Amino acid sequence: MKTFLKSEKMINSIFAASSMIGFLVIWQLIVSMTNLKLLIPGPIPVFQLFYSSLFNKIGSYTLIQHTMFSLFRVFVGFSLGAVVGLLLGISMGRNRLIDAIINPIFNLIRPIPGVAWIPMAILWFGIGEPTKYFIIFMGGFANVLLNTYAGSKYVDKKLIGAARMLGADNRRVFIHIVIPASLPYIFAGLQVSLSTSWMAVLAAEMVCANEGVGYIIIGGMNAGNTTQIIVGMIAIGLVGLVLASIMRTAEKRLCEWNIREG
Repeated sequence: MKTFLKSEKMINSIFAASSMIGFLVIWQLIVSMTNLKLLIPGPIPVFQLFYSSLFNKIGSYTLIQHTMFSLFRVFVGFSLGAVVGLLLGISMGRNRLIDAIINPIFNLIRPIPGVAWIPMAILWFGIGEPTKYFIIFMGGFANVLLNTYAGSKYVDKKLIGAARMLGADNRRVFIHIVIPASLPYIFAGLQVSLSTSWMAVLAAEMVCANEGVGYIIIGGMNAGNTTQIIVGMIAIGLVGLVLASIMRTAEKRLCEWNIREG
């Protein structure tokens, strides 16, 4: 079985590498053979700038430093959103009164994307770091709350009943039944929240920042430097891939008994 899984992973890796190489070849051919080269650069100058920006500054910082600024902002905003989402989600899922009070307000706020809060955030907090944290918070907490709420509310009542028959009090039911049953839902919400938080910080940096990956893109746009814009986009994709992989690995470690397929 292990040999089969290793072979399957190897085949998937080969297909992934082949598709990436094919994409780069097609990109280069299209740019070389059509007028598209007037709009976007080929892959060679893009990767040259990407490599050089790891050591040379774009604006006041290198690409790595810009990425660290963005990641720190995501860490702060995402952490706040995760804590608030977890607390409210569990409270709403296990308490009917809290659910009745908060649910209408949450359902009104939930469809509003994080980027829509940018004008209000600037009015309330100015253009400093609190604005970015708030935008990230609003972009991410709803997903955590929604999934935590679903996981804690729809715990199998038979499990709770069996635990109570064995003498478990409310605290033990919560710790040993509700929390484990909710973990897969919570991690699903955290993964989506992390992605939306990453998108939110980029939008915030495009509006009011002098550093960060979003600043690289908006700086390239202002300078008419398409190569710099694509470098910023590649950095966004790579960091997003790493963040998703980290969250997926954490889920596998903590929820080995109930790993979602995919």
